[in-house]
Amino acid sequence: MFEQVIAGTIIVSVIGTIIALYNSIVSEHKSVQQSWDDVIVIERQRMRILPELEKVLNEHKLFESDVFKKIAALRNSVEQLDGKEIEPSRCSEVSNVSEQLMQSLRFVSESYPELKASESFSKNMAEIVNQEEHVGAALRVFNQNVAIFNTRIESFPSNMVNGVLNKKKPVDNFVDASASGSFDYSPNL
Repeated sequence: MFEQVIAGTIIVSVIGTIIALYNSIVSEHKSVQQSWDDVIVIERQRMRILPELEKVLNEHKLFESDVFKKIAALRNSVEQLDGKEIEPSRCSEVSNVSEQLMQSLRFVSESYPELKASESFSKNMAEIVNQEEHVGAALRVFNQNVAIFNTRIESFPSNMVNGVLNKKKPVDNFVDASASGSFDYSPNL
């Protein structure tokens, strides 16, 4: 009788552990998905800035076709982001296009002092910088959630539960290729 109670306790403990590990994997995967959705929402908020920026540039009769092409490229890149699939590489493309646009806008503002003095242009530039900061923060949260999730599914005994029940694959981190390319150091991971 005592042996049956001990065996029952062990079985219940093992089943409880498996359920807890399964649920933690599901929960952490949901956190990764949610943080990716947050990145996409913030990226799409850029879309509301672009028409206003185009309007300001047109008001100042600036026909820098390069700037308008980069605005269109950014709009196109943001529209291609999809909340259904977690694709950090696409987000990296958006980040690169946004950086190119910012460089062009800085150049244009230096070339056209009346534009630089414009209150609406300054407001739009500040909003773009603000959006960049929000995107950066959302990507840090995303990468943190990815690290937690990947560690969970790769460590014992969660990896066994994942391999049998969840079958979740590791998620790629967001990597800013242009920023990491400027470093001479690369960790030996």
